Amino acid sequence: MPISVRRFFFLSIVVGLLAALPFLPGFPGDFVFDDFPNIVNNQAIQMTHLDADGLFKAAFSPQPSGSLRALPTLSFALDFWRAGGAEPAAFKATNVLLQSLTALALAWMFRALLLVAKVPVQRARWIALALALAWAVHPLQVSSVLYTVQRIQTMATFFIVLALWAYLHARTAQIEGKSGRTGLLLAFLSWALALGCKEDAILLPAYSLALELTVLRFAAGDARIETRLRRSYLVATLLGFAVYCMFVIPHYWEWEAYPGRDFSSIERLLTQARMLCLYIWQIVLPLPSHMPFYFDWVQPSRGLLQPWTTLPALLLVAGLLALAWHQRHRRPLLSLGILWFFSAHFVASNVIGLELAFEHRNHFALAGAVLAIGSLLAEAANRLQIRTQTSAVIASLLIASLVCATAVRAREWQDRLSLARAITQHAPLSARGWVELCAGEYETGGGAVKDNPRLDAAIDACTKGTQAVPDSLNNPALLVVLKTLQGNVPVGDWELLQTRLATVYMSFDNCRAPLILSYNYRRGVAIDKRKLMDVLHTMMRRCDQNAFAAASVGYFVMNDLGEPETALPYFMRAIEGAPPHDPFPAQLALELRQKGRPDLARRIEQLAASRRSAPEASKAPGR
Repeated sequence: MPISVRRFFFLSIVVGLLAALPFLPGFPGDFVFDDFPNIVNNQAIQMTHLDADGLFKAAFSPQPSGSLRALPTLSFALDFWRAGGAEPAAFKATNVLLQSLTALALAWMFRALLLVAKVPVQRARWIALALALAWAVHPLQVSSVLYTVQRIQTMATFFIVLALWAYLHARTAQIEGKSGRTGLLLAFLSWALALGCKEDAILLPAYSLALELTVLRFAAGDARIETRLRRSYLVATLLGFAVYCMFVIPHYWEWEAYPGRDFSSIERLLTQARMLCLYIWQIVLPLPSHMPFYFDWVQPSRGLLQPWTTLPALLLVAGLLALAWHQRHRRPLLSLGILWFFSAHFVASNVIGLELAFEHRNHFALAGAVLAIGSLLAEAANRLQIRTQTSAVIASLLIASLVCATAVRAREWQDRLSLARAITQHAPLSARGWVELCAGEYETGGGAVKDNPRLDAAIDACTKGTQAVPDSLNNPALLVVLKTLQGNVPVGDWELLQTRLATVYMSFDNCRAPLILSYNYRRGVAIDKRKLMDVLHTMMRRCDQNAFAAASVGYFVMNDLGEPETALPYFMRAIEGAPPHDPFPAQLALELRQKGRPDLARRIEQLAASRRSAPEASKAPGR
């Protein structure tokens, strides 16, 4: 190994170690948001013994969303096993380690990229290290690293970086007149592993196409390989466009609002221009106050000027893409960075009905942004004839400021309450933030206990959240729970909850609000039974519940509230939403008979029989 390569190897390890430091203040923090269904309450990853069956079960158990993300899920199971339970610090340690490894790999990938772009070896080394470290310690990375479940994103990024590094080596070999087969094989293998982490790893061909359009330019020592490359990318691009138009758009497009969302496909696309500009703002001016974690407060764009920022955002996005295309030969690294940034957002900023914004969507995109900004700064330094030593000092100061900002933001994640307080401060219109603060105060004080010392603080937070976000149901539902525990629930609080439940848009979050009442009823909070049943009835009427959710509510009404007759409509909906031959109806009928309700059992069996006969009848001759 040449001395220069050996030196870079040790320096890249240093970068990896430095990458971990600013995240350490967030280690004591708790699980948040989607961590609970995917980790805390996910029995598939709760592996107590290290064996092949447990590993297989963990790897091939879908997440609650239905997605199969084998590698991250397997790593969650291993963390659970080594920690002896769902210990947040153990999971976060793995996330930080992964961030360090990705920073190390990114340094090597940037080095290979800069060398292909004809940057002098010595300069390429230091620029690559600086870019990788800037990417790793940027404050925008905090939620990707400390939000545990987003390992699905960070692990995918790790393998994407490895794939691009291998691809660059393969293409360098082809430019030198060699085959490059080994590099291409490693690139495909890394891509396969990335696809086992998250679906947006499908974008790797877009990243490699961006490389070809800017830095590589389809060059090869053999003219036949060059021709083959151009044809292959042309065919792949046309095929991808055809699949997108013929399958993706028809499958996901919604002229009206998506189920559980308050925006249509057109409104989502318009809004994404604003969100992309928001991400750029967070990257360029990375103050912790610009990063609230939750974005449920964002209002969708209803038109080009609703809000007025929509049109300027669209123009800015179009302008940056036009700049990237225009400068792809003159400033290839700038163009590549821009293309990588926007390509990385293609899935999440498209017609799929995902939430409007999340910071972790920038995990790989940030590498493109850092590359683009770094190339501009390097060009400015050259034009201003700034000495190398001075440039190094400026770069060190910039990275140091990123480290400090990241450490400050990571400290906000040190416990549940500090994070919730930061969210409500940075995003006072976030319903989720107020719910987190209210629930955090409540749980910190001991939960459903009469003498909870944090009860008044929790009620205050819930009251503020109810007032700040008038279309939220979770805050008024929690307020009823807390005041019940206090022993004084004004009629007006129940009326407010019922009025909102009957009138506000029933988003996914709002449809979960009645479950706050049922959950705390199970914990012993003496919630008014009749009013609770009214709330659940309204939820059933206004929310599009899946079979599992409907059955869960039905069991609660039957077993916890002691109302089998009232539970029947929930069970009926569950059966209607379940596959015709699902064993659930038979199990339910047996349980009803054991409870002395054969009449209800017969009605369940009749509905299940009619469900089974319907598909068979449709297959009969003449149908």
